[in-house]
Amino acid sequence: MDRIGENMYSWAKDLFPINRSITGPGVRETLDYLSRLIPDLRILSIPTGTKVFDWVVPDEWSVRDAYIADEKGERIIDFKKNNLHLVGYSEAIDIWLELDELEPFLYSIPTQPDAIPYITSYYKKRWGFCISHNERQALPVGRYHVFIDSDLKPGVLNYGEVVLPGHESNEVLLSTYICHPSLANNELSGPVVTTALVQWLKGLKNRRYTYRICFIPETIGSLVYLSCNAKHMKEKTIAGFILTCVGDNRTYSLMPSRKGGTLADRVANYVLDTEVKEYVQYSFLDRGSDERQYCSPLIDLPVVSVMRTKYGKYPEYHTSLDNMELISPEGLFGGFSVNQKCIIVLEHNYKYIVTLIGEPKMDKRGLRSSLGATKKLDKSVKEMMDFYMYCDGETDLLQISQITGINFFRCAEIADNFSEMGLVERTGR
Repeated sequence: MDRIGENMYSWAKDLFPINRSITGPGVRETLDYLSRLIPDLRILSIPTGTKVFDWVVPDEWSVRDAYIADEKGERIIDFKKNNLHLVGYSEAIDIWLELDELEPFLYSIPTQPDAIPYITSYYKKRWGFCISHNERQALPVGRYHVFIDSDLKPGVLNYGEVVLPGHESNEVLLSTYICHPSLANNELSGPVVTTALVQWLKGLKNRRYTYRICFIPETIGSLVYLSCNAKHMKEKTIAGFILTCVGDNRTYSLMPSRKGGTLADRVANYVLDTEVKEYVQYSFLDRGSDERQYCSPLIDLPVVSVMRTKYGKYPEYHTSLDNMELISPEGLFGGFSVNQKCIIVLEHNYKYIVTLIGEPKMDKRGLRSSLGATKKLDKSVKEMMDFYMYCDGETDLLQISQITGINFFRCAEIADNFSEMGLVERTGR
């Protein structure tokens, strides 16, 4: 745990200062960093102005400097000190304003007076600054110099993709986003946990499934990705996981797929039921991330999110309080571990069919004593016999585990042993 958790935290610390948005140099810098950890990462792009379903990719945004200074030239709000100070996608401006004229362009949170809010305006041109409410209340009457050195112009939207082939062409989707600036749990926990999962998957021998891993801007990025890959993904995706808010150390949460009951839902529920003490089960009506696109009715992929504290459900969300102190190596490892176990369950979740009519004779195979007795069967023998009774070629290993109450990985162990003995066979049905 120490090495993996510490590595993820170190990556997040490196990435934290970068000014990310849905387009621009911050996204490219982030993808370049991740490509050094994942050499297979393909960095792709789509031109701004491209229509993707009901949306259009907006102009590319870049910012070099932004501040509000008082009459003495002292910067009282400085983008270079905290990139959350600037409303995302703010257009360029250089103007002097009286305080009352400036007020409509300032954003703060009265109920969180020490926090700088995170605000964006991707699809309508405007400008603005974010400030803690305490600082806002302390601004003296006077004139202020507002300066934003930014560009909004045609360019590209960048995203990253890794495809790791498996023995089967059916795919598992892992998707995370890279579009928020200095936010630790809401933004960086997802990419760093996903990166650690990619590194682990690359070392996984005899991968069963093919893994499609996406590093995209939220919302517009998933729409772009679907516009390029929807037909293939609808045919091949057997389960998917959105990696977001997986870095704090408070709780675990599950966002189900649109209708629930998919293989991804069943696996996620099983892992959380057996691996953590308690978790919050949300409704799809509480959705808020890229499940809005992946699970939309005409796409309807089997995608869930296995999170720590869900987005919007912790007080630091979308503020400067979502900083490196909110996440931890332990919290990140917890997010990594539950998603890793979901993948392990998927990899082992075969269907089996018996090769014999009736029960196998267990004693001649050394699986139980030949001495009859009136007492109950030994627990291990009962588990083996219960497992066998549900190997009908239709019931998968996870269903057998849930029907019998036998731990999934014990079922997998029995399945391996019985396969070697020729008592059961895997079936593709």
